[in-house]
Amino acid sequence: MGEKEPGDPVPGSTPFLTDPPFYLPEFETSYRYIIDEYDVTPRKIAIFIPCAVRKPYSTSPSHQLIRMIISQVLSPHCYHIVVFGTCGIVPAELEEMYPFAHYRYMLGRCTDEAIREDFLRIETERVAGYLEKTRDTYQYRIGYCLGLFRESLIRGSRQAGVPIDLLLPSRDRINKIIEEEDCSFQEGSLSMDDYLGEFCDELIRFRNSL
Repeated sequence: MGEKEPGDPVPGSTPFLTDPPFYLPEFETSYRYIIDEYDVTPRKIAIFIPCAVRKPYSTSPSHQLIRMIISQVLSPHCYHIVVFGTCGIVPAELEEMYPFAHYRYMLGRCTDEAIREDFLRIETERVAGYLEKTRDTYQYRIGYCLGLFRESLIRGSRQAGVPIDLLLPSRDRINKIIEEEDCSFQEGSLSMDDYLGEFCDELIRFRNSL
């Protein structure tokens, strides 16, 4: 299991899950609760951001940077943060609910193409289900994501017939990072200054266009 890191669940408090979470019944059960029972408060804008290794997600350094930018640009009553990825899809206020704060898994380190394809298939279905559920809950939807997470959001949007109104980083910015930066992951990290700067600028532009 490795050494404990900040944000990991407290040993002995609840089960600590390390298998790919998108296969686990605990995550399907929680997803069904969100889709079938949970009442999502209406907001003008939904902002979809990927899950993080550190739990709860809001304690992640990358999430804190993203949330800081959002809070500087938008009124808190205007938007709703939705976390998605290997966890499924989670309204941010439920981040401490089991099992969302009780697993550790990094899809980016997985080299098994079958598992990666399974993730994309399963997550596309879950994204589509949430977009269908919240079709009339939000007026606009913004995504800030990379890699397979981004692809699942795109495919889920198409499947549900619910558009993502602003998807960042832009493809031009991603290509620039791939060409010019030497990163652990090909497309880099969402917490990179180039990505965060574009996110802030485009969020301001989007707000001003409403």
